[in-house]
Amino acid sequence: MHLEQHLDGLRHAVDAFARSATSAGLEAAVPTTPGWEVRRLVAHQGMVHRWATGKLRDERVDVDALEGEGLEASDPVAWLRAGSRVLLETLESAPDDLVAPVFLADAPPPKQFWARRQCHETTIHAVDALSAELGRYPRATDTWIEPELAGDGIDELLTGFLPRPFSRLRSEEPLTIAVLPEDTDRRWLVALSSQQPVTARGLGDEEADVVLRGSAVSLYLTLWNRSDEVEDERLALWAEGARVTWG
Repeated sequence: MHLEQHLDGLRHAVDAFARSATSAGLEAAVPTTPGWEVRRLVAHQGMVHRWATGKLRDERVDVDALEGEGLEASDPVAWLRAGSRVLLETLESAPDDLVAPVFLADAPPPKQFWARRQCHETTIHAVDALSAELGRYPRATDTWIEPELAGDGIDELLTGFLPRPFSRLRSEEPLTIAVLPEDTDRRWLVALSSQQPVTARGLGDEEADVVLRGSAVSLYLTLWNRSDEVEDERLALWAEGARVTWG
């Protein structure tokens, strides 16, 4: 995906997040993030937007203070939108050769990296807000997400997060997982062992130990632990080992 597509994806995600948070109410429970209520979810996402802006501007921010600000805001949804506007403005005005830190394997240049990361960060947490509105795990058809964006988010998880040396996803016995969206031409093969996972783009078929099929959106939600549509008992290790957490 191109930069403008990630920026548009971020805008759409913020709008969806705000709609669902408002509809659900700030005290509603969030099924996809047990123990959280919408107010905390909004404060977390607004903090992340401001933290990312700080990274882009080479400015230090106090993440605890920012999250506290969101929790205490009289209108947390408006506070969320305000932070997202500054983030978008910062991304749009950043030079193409921006110098900024990145933290995933196979990362694109910093400007593209941060647009992509915040697009998917916000999309997944907007799905969390949707789960609060629905009172259950969302289905792919409940969302606004397009297959191309979903495929890009799968790629970021499988080739960016999982191969890092300190990722927690391991298997005592070698295990291969084929991820095969039915509505895009992208595919991946993830090889698990006692070492860090290895992901190959463009590979994966019925010969893998685990074959995950479905729409790109359903697989995106499943692999990010936001859906129960695609299930396989051999993926019990995925929910914990592949969970991306703050910090």
